[in-house]
Amino acid sequence: MPLSRALGNVWPASSLLPAPARLPMSQNPYELDLDRNPANHQPLSPLSFLKRAAEVYPQKTAVVHGSLRRPYAELYARCRQLASALSERGIGLGDTVAVIAPNTPEMLELHYGVPMVGAVLNTINTRLDAAAIGFILDHGEAKFVFVDREYSSLVKDALALAKVRPLVIDIDDPEYDGPGERIGETDYEAFIAKGDPHFNWHLPADEWRAISLNYTSGTTGNPKGVVYHHRGAYLLAMGNIVTAGMTGNSVYLWTVPMFHCNGWCFTWSLSVVAGTHVCLRRVTAANIFNAIAAHAVTHMAGAPTVMGFLVNATEEEKKPLPNTVHYFAAAAPPPAATIRKLEAQGFNVIHVYGLTETYGPAVVNAWHDEWDELETEKRSEVKARQGVNYAVLEGISVRDPETMEEVPRDGKTIGEVMFRGNVVMKGYLKNPTATAEAFAGGWFHSGDLGVWHKDNYIQLKDRSKDIIISGGENISSIEVEDTLYKHPDILEAAVVAKPDEKWGETPCAFVTLKKGSTLTEQDVIDWCRANLAHFKCPKTVIFTDLPKTSTGKVQKFKLRDEAEKL
Repeated sequence: MPLSRALGNVWPASSLLPAPARLPMSQNPYELDLDRNPANHQPLSPLSFLKRAAEVYPQKTAVVHGSLRRPYAELYARCRQLASALSERGIGLGDTVAVIAPNTPEMLELHYGVPMVGAVLNTINTRLDAAAIGFILDHGEAKFVFVDREYSSLVKDALALAKVRPLVIDIDDPEYDGPGERIGETDYEAFIAKGDPHFNWHLPADEWRAISLNYTSGTTGNPKGVVYHHRGAYLLAMGNIVTAGMTGNSVYLWTVPMFHCNGWCFTWSLSVVAGTHVCLRRVTAANIFNAIAAHAVTHMAGAPTVMGFLVNATEEEKKPLPNTVHYFAAAAPPPAATIRKLEAQGFNVIHVYGLTETYGPAVVNAWHDEWDELETEKRSEVKARQGVNYAVLEGISVRDPETMEEVPRDGKTIGEVMFRGNVVMKGYLKNPTATAEAFAGGWFHSGDLGVWHKDNYIQLKDRSKDIIISGGENISSIEVEDTLYKHPDILEAAVVAKPDEKWGETPCAFVTLKKGSTLTEQDVIDWCRANLAHFKCPKTVIFTDLPKTSTGKVQKFKLRDEAEKL
């Protein structure tokens, strides 16, 4: 076929002449006297979203928490007060400010106030144990740590183990009525009261500067510090708005922890359209349905755990939905049956996929209208696929990690899922080796194994790093195995993911006991609970001889098959 016809134009083939010689860039008229300057080039940062929302919609409700209603003008002023108070205490460019708290207004304000002074926000998983938190505080060199009263005992123990001595500020949420002492110098309200609500903050001089630090479990016990930059946070926040179809009438319910990938960047997304944040301190079926009914929630997100709360809710807990609620489902691939049940209740499931290293969700199962006509089970199977890249992610690919060649798009050939673009992390803090490995060949290696379908949609099949995703949180199987091996009666152990309706996945331990041992399943679980954060502990223990290759390597794929049958 002539090239002119293939291109769909009407020019004669003879008009397709060779391109003229190119001018050197120094002589190219598009590069002469057209330099960047403050008028035509500003660094991208999600901080600009809040400033605009406060100026355009000052009285629009930004935050709902219990009886609290806070408009955008007040939210912006409080963030500036926080930034001012931090600045007065010497916090500035490159300093780390940590926080351990649930989804409260203070957590939201820290996402703006901390980077307003050039500092880096480190949100810490509240489900970790004291040793892990102590490691994170030391590794991130925290100068400040804000602590919700519910977690004061945990943080007190962590600080006793840590080498750093950060200044501690208490968060005393009026919606919390449980135990917990104050361990800080002062409380949050008193601290920001000393700040200036008109504080003159600035955008970062360079959008590549760090905005946040998030720790993720790797294949070793100690977590790795994932560094986000302002540009990536800006783009992913905007990508959420586009992907979710959010508008100024959007009401977002906080069921994803704000400590997890900065709440998948929805902490910054809502300011783009001046939407409303509905904080939810404790995620239960009853609390979710009550919040949806009371505030006409339009969007929410969560791991399979939250989906399980909704589909397994009792009749007393359920309430009719006032409108369609768009649910962003991520973490472990949701079972097709769960999607069917959720959509039957009035939720629209939007399946997304990503990692801490990609600012949260960066891949979406972009829906086609014609798929609505599919038979229910087939429709759910299609929706369970991970999908295609967000508009703000430049590339998603499935490749052979050794050759870096793309795998065929046949839905069968397994390769490693890889990412490329501006919503990929800067790298791992103080870990150049891990950073170089992650970016080998010019792509971010996710460690997830999947296939590529002929319609360009990817689908996960396995995890090469043996990471277990339980309730949206990563668990290192090696860390659990190390704990098991420390028991005097355990000869060998291997841990794999077992599908779970509530949590998505839970750790399943296969254990070989030493001769004469009378260890029971509960004994093993109790041992792990005494030495690990409870969410990392096996929920199932199988006593057996481990299958191995001729070289002695445990064949985990066989164990996964066994776990799926349980």
